[in-house]
Amino acid sequence: MKPSMYFACASMLLAACTSTGGPAASASCDRACLRGHLDGYLAALVRHDPSQLPLAQGVRFTEDTRALALGEGFWKTVSAAGTYRQYFLDARAGVAGALVVMQEGDHPALFVLRLKVVSNKLSEIETMVVHDAREGFFMDIANLTTATPAMAVVPTAVERESREQAIATATRYPAGLKIGSFVTAQTPFAPGTYRFENGRRMAGPGCTFRPPSCEDIKGQKIPTLPEITYRVAAVDEEMGIVWLRLDFGPGSVGPKENALHAWEAFKVYGGEIHAVEAFMKVMPAHLASGWD
Repeated sequence: MKPSMYFACASMLLAACTSTGGPAASASCDRACLRGHLDGYLAALVRHDPSQLPLAQGVRFTEDTRALALGEGFWKTVSAAGTYRQYFLDARAGVAGALVVMQEGDHPALFVLRLKVVSNKLSEIETMVVHDAREGFFMDIANLTTATPAMAVVPTAVERESREQAIATATRYPAGLKIGSFVTAQTPFAPGTYRFENGRRMAGPGCTFRPPSCEDIKGQKIPTLPEITYRVAAVDEEMGIVWLRLDFGPGSVGPKENALHAWEAFKVYGGEIHAVEAFMKVMPAHLASGWD
């Protein structure tokens, strides 16, 4: 089997068993409904009061992979919401996701939120908080004021891919990292594709990581991460965005006992990846997400 066929098949199999659920999961919650749940959660978070959230019986909440009581952790230290918000609305699966810049006391923090909505109630709440540049390895908050124009592009009916095709296209990215080459993995980047990580432009036109070589995202030298794992967190079919939760594996950053844990969004349409944007945090290697 050719590598490209293998990656596509593996991606489809993975998509069938991830937390994004099936077509019937979100019949009662459309895009507007999902957006409302994200807005409501963030507003409650800033108020430090989860009591009015529509919680399902047995709702589960994690922060940085740890199960906590709702109201603990970042709920106690957050002080305000910033202007940067990138939403992912998966109406078919009943999943709403967000990358948000929040304020924690006198400094900004990167906040990741995934909500699972069943019968218009929150049944799963998964979060990650990058409190500072040390935890994120770096943070360029100044570049995170509003969502980027690239993510706001609405693909035409002709450009839009099926859910399965979009996942297969996006997951050629971790396939490239696994073998250390986007070229060999045949990762389909569109001309001008860029990659943001914690607000820093790491690849594509105008990149700051070892220019000028970083301007070619496909040919850019990348690490070989044989233990990288991922799952599909959400697929925003209308906007052409596939959102993955990745564990880059031991040694992907700093000492061998550490790993980068990333929530990475891929703008996919017309059979190509047009943008890659991620919030990332350094955490222990082999740390289970709590939702795998």
